[in-house]
Amino acid sequence: MISRDEVKHIAALARVGLDEKEIEKFSKDLSSILDWISELETVDVTGVEPTAHITGIVNRMREDKAHEFENKAGIVKLFPEEKNGYDKVKSVM
Repeated sequence: MISRDEVKHIAALARVGLDEKEIEKFSKDLSSILDWISELETVDVTGVEPTAHITGIVNRMREDKAHEFENKAGIVKLFPEEKNGYDKVKSVM
């Protein structure tokens, strides 16, 4: 079983504040999760292929094509001002 000190250490790493009741609860919960993982390690997976996904799709990609933006004039109207041929906006910082 995970000790109270280990739960406090994990909570400190995650920067999570826990009260005494929560420390006790997480001690039991984390211990049961680790017990379940230990049980999974006993399962015989000999001959089982690793599976990343079940769809069977492999690197389905589209062609990257450049095309002219249709509403350029509408976007340009949104800029507050123009300077030396460039659209000027307020600084972010």
